[in-house]
Amino acid sequence: MQDTRLNNLIAAGARALGGWLQNPWRRTSVQLLSVLGGFFAASAIATTAGQEAAWDLSMAGILALGCEVASWVVYRRYGNDRDRSPLLISTLNLFKLGLMYGLFLEAFKLGS
Repeated sequence: MQDTRLNNLIAAGARALGGWLQNPWRRTSVQLLSVLGGFFAASAIATTAGQEAAWDLSMAGILALGCEVASWVVYRRYGNDRDRSPLLISTLNLFKLGLMYGLFLEAFKLGS
């Protein structure tokens, strides 16, 4: 990339944010927000897709494909050594976890 002021400003902001997120408590809070965001997204998707019955099968396929792609991205490089994975990768994995948990919970609620 060219060495412009805007590019330098964005790079400096990214470095500052990365340094700010090196604190373990901040990293944990971002990961917790990711799980809760996935849970909320699952509830919102299930509610929205459930209003119109034509979207149920399509949304199930899209969500299954999205979760498989997320698993592929997370586990292809880091495998079982997720402790040293970057924050973005672990956040994606935890968002997927919250999404799957929320969908299972919605399925149990609808089944009872």
